[in-house]
Amino acid sequence: MPGHLMQNYARQPLALSHGQGAWVWGTDGKRYLDGLGGIAVNTVGHAHPRLVGALRDQVGKMIHCSNVYQIELQEQLADRLCQLSGADAAFFCNSGLEANEAAIKLARLWGHARGAALPRILVFEGAFHGRSLATLSATGNPKVQKGFEPLVEGFVRVPLNDQAAVERAAAEHPDLCAVFIEAIQGEGGIRPAHLDYLRFLRSMCDRKGWLLMIDEVQCGMGRTGRWLAHQWADVRPDVVAMAKGLASGVPIGALLGYGEAARVFGPGQHGSTFGGNPLACRAALETLAIVEEEGLLDNASRVGGWMLEQLRARLGGLSGVVEVRGSGLMIGIELERACGELVAQAQQAGLLINVTHERVIRLLPPLILRQEEAEQMLALLVPLVQRFVGAA
Repeated sequence: MPGHLMQNYARQPLALSHGQGAWVWGTDGKRYLDGLGGIAVNTVGHAHPRLVGALRDQVGKMIHCSNVYQIELQEQLADRLCQLSGADAAFFCNSGLEANEAAIKLARLWGHARGAALPRILVFEGAFHGRSLATLSATGNPKVQKGFEPLVEGFVRVPLNDQAAVERAAAEHPDLCAVFIEAIQGEGGIRPAHLDYLRFLRSMCDRKGWLLMIDEVQCGMGRTGRWLAHQWADVRPDVVAMAKGLASGVPIGALLGYGEAARVFGPGQHGSTFGGNPLACRAALETLAIVEEEGLLDNASRVGGWMLEQLRARLGGLSGVVEVRGSGLMIGIELERACGELVAQAQQAGLLINVTHERVIRLLPPLILRQEEAEQMLALLVPLVQRFVGAA
């Protein structure tokens, strides 16, 4: 029963008690294969012994320390993230929303410093950047925005993967100062920004003096087989937002800055009470080490690639299936009609999934997913989809 909880979640009638690897157990004792991974959060699965040991050790030392003081683990994490991303500096917060909010503030400072009276940011249809008023305004989903007007001004929206629309926006809005894009839209239905499009945006930003800001909150942290999804395009952004899987469930967000963008914020211009505390940074450092030492980037590419191939072969030609798309262990199956009922059907079968954008089945399993578990996942999911579209 919800008791005194505010009713802002449409929760499933299932409470989870514990997990192990890619599996979770309900309080009813039933075991479920986790195809959602806490919505791309549980990078190294559930109860990974190395992560558990690191957290126990850190809790016994220090959980929180104010950013008034130097935090060695935070400095180590910044060094590691800059090493794997090519960035020059990092700021830590608590979530993807906060990382994206920081990016918006950074872009406005950047624009004002270059003479823009009202710095504007180019954003995209179908995007999702968070639920604060600024990130909500940057988000391209009217349903999410409804009821929270007036929205924050300063955003110009164009269709994804449309170069001509960007050129028109540049001509119409001389105060544009940044582009803010998800390398792969997650909530928007697992829709990737084409690699050539990311390269075009980099070129456009260079010509116009804009910042290229990439939201890697859901698609980053190795999910596509590289540390960050935009790395497949071989582009260097100016700003990257990270969160979700960075610490395998311990709340943390990060804003990475490159070149001049790494030096925009000065003391007092942005901050976070809990951001970058010792516990979160220890969890992130251990997560990064596990991903690297256990070869989870390769695992995401190999197992995720097999899943995509199999899903396209088994579902791609069916009437009622629009497209199977994704990268690594970030997979979407778009159907012709709303398919939210499949969430409960999959749960009954022993598989946790969700549906985004009303008709896109979204799979975001832990990066430790084994081949045999991927086979089990498809053995449970494919017949449900086939029945749903009337092909079985």
